[in-house]
Amino acid sequence: MKFKLVAVAVAALVPVVAMLGYGEYAIRQQRGEEVRAQAAQAARQASSEVDRIVEGLRSLLLAVTSMPSVRHLDGPVCDEALRSLAGNVPNIRTIFVLRPDGNPVCAGMDIPDDTMFADRAYFQQALKTKEFVVGTYTRSKFTGEAVLPLAMPLLDGDVVIGVVVSGIRLDWLQNRITERGISPGNAVTLADGEGTIVARVPLPERFVGTVIPADFRRLIHADEPGVVEVRSQDGTERVLGYRPIALPGSPLYVSAGFSTAEAFAPINRSTLINGLGIALGALVALVLSFYVGNRFILSPISRIGDVMRRWKTGEVKARTNMKPFDELHAVGSALDDLLDELDARRVAAERSEEERMLLVRELAHRVKNGFALVQAMSRQTFAKSDPDRFQSFSERLSALAGTYDLILAKEGSASSITAVLQAALRAHTPDEGRITLSGPDVDLPADVALPLSLVTHELATNATKYGSLGTDAGTVSLSWTTEGGRASLTWAEAGGPTVTPPHRKGFGSVLIERAFPASVRPKTHVDYRPEGFRFEASFAYAEPEDATRVQALREDAGSADAV
Repeated sequence: MKFKLVAVAVAALVPVVAMLGYGEYAIRQQRGEEVRAQAAQAARQASSEVDRIVEGLRSLLLAVTSMPSVRHLDGPVCDEALRSLAGNVPNIRTIFVLRPDGNPVCAGMDIPDDTMFADRAYFQQALKTKEFVVGTYTRSKFTGEAVLPLAMPLLDGDVVIGVVVSGIRLDWLQNRITERGISPGNAVTLADGEGTIVARVPLPERFVGTVIPADFRRLIHADEPGVVEVRSQDGTERVLGYRPIALPGSPLYVSAGFSTAEAFAPINRSTLINGLGIALGALVALVLSFYVGNRFILSPISRIGDVMRRWKTGEVKARTNMKPFDELHAVGSALDDLLDELDARRVAAERSEEERMLLVRELAHRVKNGFALVQAMSRQTFAKSDPDRFQSFSERLSALAGTYDLILAKEGSASSITAVLQAALRAHTPDEGRITLSGPDVDLPADVALPLSLVTHELATNATKYGSLGTDAGTVSLSWTTEGGRASLTWAEAGGPTVTPPHRKGFGSVLIERAFPASVRPKTHVDYRPEGFRFEASFAYAEPEDATRVQALREDAGSADAV
């Protein structure tokens, strides 16, 4: 029962857990979409800022190409102009002009002798494309610092007469990205066309100058911006919004990663709190189910069961004393009413039984007096005039009286078939072993016991006068079987004189064949065999179900006696 109560409590919690689980799933899906949108937006903003910086410097270099001293490749004048200009632009270190062969013409700072730039890829690309070029991560030949080179071709018509070169200071770019600020666990990365990281937040000292892993390098030149979930190089799970290189407007790859752990931290905390709440609620529900079950269900049931067991063992005054304030207590109260009614009936039955016993004893006394009176009247009437008839009548009357004694000894109820036969044969068994009885001992009702007693007495009388009991060696076998509420009885004589059928039927023969009442559906058969008289009779003594039940009770009683 306790487990059933726990099952009920758990079943009550299942819908709650299911609803919370669905809500959790929906919130996480919504939060996931929000984080993806935020990552894409952050990458877009960072990329826009980089584009503005590059566009600003492009405009600056374009303006430089319009300066007369630059266009005429006038070294001294150009040096002075570029020095003045470079000192006012914080995001570059210097500006210099190169001839088509890579030799410097002028610069905003001193250039070491024999410094050549013909090997630089950005320089070669500017000569080839005749367009503005953003190079890749490079170490300055002037200062050795990391820069992102910019090159603007100086055209005279369609001929490149020089290249104006500058470079974004990567330390300035790193500071600019850092100043934007990011949440803990998030990251922003800028990389050139070869995948070299030019700026990163956080941990720039670890990643700037290194190459993006090959698994993510495909994103640098992707067809369009997007959002992916990745494990970054620092081991953090992130939702990554990225903007691939799209020349000429977006010369750098930009990505903004949002830490999954940080993004879902409030939801995870809420999930933990909800989980603890559910666990606590389940624990409280289980405790309450045990308490409520014990207090209001198991205890009343146990109390009712205990009263029933005590009443069954004979404690007839056992009661639950429950008041019907709920269903189980109503059952206990109803049980008390039932036991009170049964107790009242028991008392009434005991009183009726005492009265019946008194009547039975009175009846037995009157029956005995009646038999004695009939015996005396018959003696006075024809004992002297017809002694043989008186003797026969007296013996039949004695057999009938003996059977009545058996029935009345059991207070008018059924009598054992063995006891009825033994009582009827008592006067005809002078020698032990002359008459044998065999068969199951079943109880016979009075309307069967009385005629069976008369028939048995008549058979024994005839056997004594004309059959096997009239000789010293003659025997009688009286056997019976029972099946389905019917008894089949066989009287078989042996060792007597040769039997011949009578010429006419006397009163005794008629009595033997017709003694049983029609209600027991009797069947009789008389066989005058030369070797010994044989009589067979069958009759109903109980309904089949009753006979089976009685037989089972007798077998149980026999087993108990054996134990």
